[in-house]
Formats: sequence, C-alpha cells, structure tokens
Amino acid sequence: MKFSSLVFILFFLFFIKVQSQTYELGKVTIAELEEKIHPLDSGAVAAVLFCKGISKIDDDSETTILMRIKIYRKEGYDWANAQFAFPAGKSNYLNLTDVVTYNLADGKIVKSKLKPESEFIEKNNKYYWLKKITFPDVKEGSIIEYKVKSYGGGIPDWTFQKSIPVNYSEFKTIIPDAFTFKRNFTGFFAPKVTTQIASNSYKYLAHETTYSLQNLPAMREESYVNNIKNYCASISHELETISIPGTLFKSFSTNWPTVAKTIYEYDDFGPELNKTGYFEEDLKLLLEGKTKPEDKMTAILNYVKSNIKWNNYLGYGCEKGVRKAYKEKIGNCADINLMLTAMLGYSGLQAHPVLISTRSNGINFFPSTEGFNYVIAGVETPTGIALLDATDEFSTINVLPLRDLNWIGRLIRKDGTSETVDLMPKKNSNDLVSMGFDVKADGSIEGKVRRQYSDYNAFNFREKIAKENEETYIEKFENESGKIEISNYKRTNQKEISEPVSESFSFTGSNLSEIIGDKIYINPMLFFLDEKNPFKQEKREYPVDFGFPFAKRYAITIAIPDNFEVENLPKSLGVVMEDNLGVFKFDTAVVDKKIQLSMIHQINQAIFPVDKYEMLKEYYKTMIAKQTEKIILKRI
Repeated sequence: MKFSSLVFILFFLFFIKVQSQTYELGKVTIAELEEKIHPLDSGAVAAVLFCKGISKIDDDSETTILMRIKIYRKEGYDWANAQFAFPAGKSNYLNLTDVVTYNLADGKIVKSKLKPESEFIEKNNKYYWLKKITFPDVKEGSIIEYKVKSYGGGIPDWTFQKSIPVNYSEFKTIIPDAFTFKRNFTGFFAPKVTTQIASNSYKYLAHETTYSLQNLPAMREESYVNNIKNYCASISHELETISIPGTLFKSFSTNWPTVAKTIYEYDDFGPELNKTGYFEEDLKLLLEGKTKPEDKMTAILNYVKSNIKWNNYLGYGCEKGVRKAYKEKIGNCADINLMLTAMLGYSGLQAHPVLISTRSNGINFFPSTEGFNYVIAGVETPTGIALLDATDEFSTINVLPLRDLNWIGRLIRKDGTSETVDLMPKKNSNDLVSMGFDVKADGSIEGKVRRQYSDYNAFNFREKIAKENEETYIEKFENESGKIEISNYKRTNQKEISEPVSESFSFTGSNLSEIIGDKIYINPMLFFLDEKNPFKQEKREYPVDFGFPFAKRYAITIAIPDNFEVENLPKSLGVVMEDNLGVFKFDTAVVDKKIQLSMIHQINQAIFPVDKYEMLKEYYKTMIAKQTEKIILKRI
C-alpha cells in the first residue's frame, strides 16, 4: 500500500471518529486514554479533544465553556495548569466546576477530582483577578476536563486554534434580535456556521448561531512573528446597534467616523483633551523662545516624560484624568498621552490622538472601539504625521516603544474625521561597528572596538543597559564573546536620547583563533559573528516582522603578524534582494600587511509577506555562509 494512501485512510478514520463524538464532559473512553500519539500530529505533546462555548445575551448574560484535553507527553504538563480571569473582587462572576483528571489503571478508568489546595486566587491588579488551578494526578496519557461559567462582560472572543492540535472547537451565541453584532474573523480557517431561531428572556426572537471547526493544526512558533494570535482562527463580536421598535435605536461602531465620534464622546477621552488650565503657565515657560515645530515637540515630549511616570496600565481612556495625573505625577498611557496631545495642541501644533492596538493585543483590522487598547499622539506636519509616546523614557519623535509598532493606527480628530496611520518605521536604524585588531604569532588577539547605535537600535541598547550596571554588562559581554577581557570601556550620549549612543572598548582574547601546524585560522567577525540562521523551516506560515528596518555596517582592519602571509581570504560578494528589500555586501582586500574588511547587512522593510520568504531565506543562507568563512594566515 502506498504511504499516501495509508495517510488518507488514517485521516478518514480519524475524521469519522471525530464526527461520531458527542462532546460531553464525563464521557471518557478507554480508547482515548490508551491513545499514545495524536493521529494527525505525532509530535504533539497534548491536544484539545474538544472545546465548546456558549454565550447568551439576556438579563443574566453568561458564557459557559467545556474543555477536554489529552496529555501525551511530560512536555504537555503545562496544560494541566489553567487560569481564569474575573473582575477584581467579584469571584461570584466565575463558577468553575467538573475539574477532573482521568487515568487508566489496570484497564480501568480512574477519576481524580480537584483538590482544595490546588486552587487559589491571584490578585493580579485592581481591574481583574485570576483563579488558578492545577489538575491532580496528571501523567502521560491523562485526560483532563473542566467546565467554567462566567457572568457579564458581553460576548468573549473565541479562539479556535491553540499551540496544540484541536480536534473539535465550537462556539455558540444566542443573541436577541434587538441587538446587532459585527462579527470579525481572523486566521486561515473559516468555521462552519449554522443559525436557527431561539427564545430568550427578553420575549423577543433570538438567533442561535453555532461556529465550528475540527482537525485544526497547532499554531507553530516561528522566528520574527509579531503576534501569532493575529493569524489564529478566531471570531470576535462587537455591538453594532440596539434597536427596540418604538423605544430605542442606538448605533455604535459601524464605520470609522462613527468610531471616532463615539470615542471622542467618552467622558475619559474627549473632555480630557479640552482641559488645559492645569499646565498653561508651566508650558509658557517651557516653550519660551521656541518657534520651530520640532523644537516644540521635543521640549513637550521630554517634559511629560520627565514629570509623569507611567503606571504600566494600558487603555485609551484616562484612569485618573489628566489634571490629577499631572498633579500626582503618575498615570496610565491615556492620562499621559492625552495630556501630551493637549499640550502639543495648545502650543499651536496640529495634534491629535492616535488609537493603536499594541503588539500583544493583536491587529485591529475593522472599525471598532474595542479593538484598540492604547493611545499615542500624532502631529500633522508638512512631511507627514509625527508620532510621539511619552510613556517611555527612551522614546523620541517617531521612535516609539516597540509595543506600539503594530502595523496601523487610527488618527482621530474632534470633527469626526479620521485616517489610517502607518506605525511601521521606514527609516533604517543603524548599527555601525568599527574594529581594528592585531593577530599575534601565538594566535592571541588585541584590538579596539567602537560601536554606534541610532534610532530603534539606540532605543533597544539604552533599554538593555538600563536594566543592569556597567560592570555586569561588561562581564556578560566578556563571557558571551569567547572569554575576552575588556578594558577602557566608555559610553557616549547614553542620556542624550535624541543622539546616537556609542560604546567603545579595548579587548584581548586567546580563544578567538585556531592554530593548526604553521597556520592561523580566524574569523574576521570575531565575537560579532552570528552563525544562527533564523529562517530554516521549509515553509513559512506567517509574515516575517523585524519590527523596524535596519542596517548593520562593519569596518574591520586586521594587522597581520610578522613572518606570516595571507593564504586564504574570503572573496568579496554582493547580494541584493528584489525591490531592494535587502542588501548584503562583503568586501575584502589586503593593503600593506593589513586585511581590510567591509560588510553591510541591510533590511529595508520591517515586514516581509509570506511570498517573500523563500527569497529572504536564501539571502540569510548566503550571508551566514559568507560570514563564517575564515581567513588563513600561513607562517612564511
């Protein structure tokens, strides 16, 4: 029998098996417990056997979820730890029952219930708490299941796919005809949809809609992915209208003008932008003598950053209110950035709030008030919209915290107009390395390095060194760079964040070359060599997201020791991707007993679509192969 035919038969039998299941808690079979590997994914550490949810909109809006998971390997034990969010202080909003682990012992099914000591509540923050549980007696082969019911909160987002295979996933909504919801789907798998009429406590007709998918593959992590949830099969609902004949009609987020108007009317948004009295005197002093728009933007941005601390809470609605946040010198991102927007506008600039969804929150593709979770400031200038975020001490004009770089945002104006804003940087962030070193006859190396970072590379470097003292940073660098010894370490412009930041040092190392007979083998990149290729998989599922375009440039000079000559020198090479998306140049020469090497690795676009992956993979393969070539010095 051909292998392809066997695979088809196994899949068909598994499909029939899935179709025949009833998906009810408590009905675990011996065959399920005996199953050693997943039928469609032999590498799976666990699998969702079924996940069913039902969400009802009525006097007591509630959502019920039934979950059953099979554990195949020890690496899947993390799935035996579960957590459920609920409003802070309102544990009655969550009802967790039927928490059970099933095992097979001597051919019989053994059932273990949740133990009191295996559940606890974590007071995560002032907005929501977490109920955490650990399933009892979990082993390889166990099946775990639970039922959880939550109250209030509307219709939750439903994710069909997980990081493990999902045999069956179903989500059902029961919505009275008085309510219209917009349905937003994401991912590469479209669910089967069925609808029927249902009754409810409103005494109006209601529609019961069921969305189902089966045999879903695991969501695999890949290098340079923004947020894998953006590509996961899911559905979300957002209230569009409420219509009760003769009584009420209200429209919500049907289009961008409606979204802009709705958000501006929120008490914790639009009215906060109109408040200026609390900062006017301070701002007049700050802006004295400043007339250029960029000087005003820089001064106001730095002023807000240095005076108001971010409390790490997201949201585009103010938590304290701008006046109170200004007085107490702390606030959430909306308190800070709406204050920033108001100050920029008061200074005479065309400033507006820009709504965004952070990377961790996913991409907001549709007109929606609920898809955003953050706000920054945008200033209209002759050359485009300048973006500012005062929540991070290292941000500058058009250099935002990385959490902000999530494709697109929405600039909204008080008059109800709005426009899409591209959040992805277009300018290359540079990483410039100048290195010169001497190779001794015994293979030891002495040299000096100067490295300069600009824009987002500077942002990342400053953020990194802020987390540890200089001594610890140097010690880590030494250990990660072949046990070198660093001296004369210096930094320039560490606190002048509008300027590139530099570091320089001298180094010595005895493990940076290899001696075989009368020859010295050395990689000219030394400790700057990165041999790992992040793009090895044959097929790419998701776009490649570098975060920002960048250019790495190396100028290296190597002094040849006396009584040695160059036997082998890596040849020069140039690679240019189509549409100039990337450039790699590697040039070498020998001049007066010195080897000169120049290398450029430049990626000119932050995001590469899937159809460019093969080109990108070949580019990295060629680049790394060239970088790993060694210089050979031979004793004369």
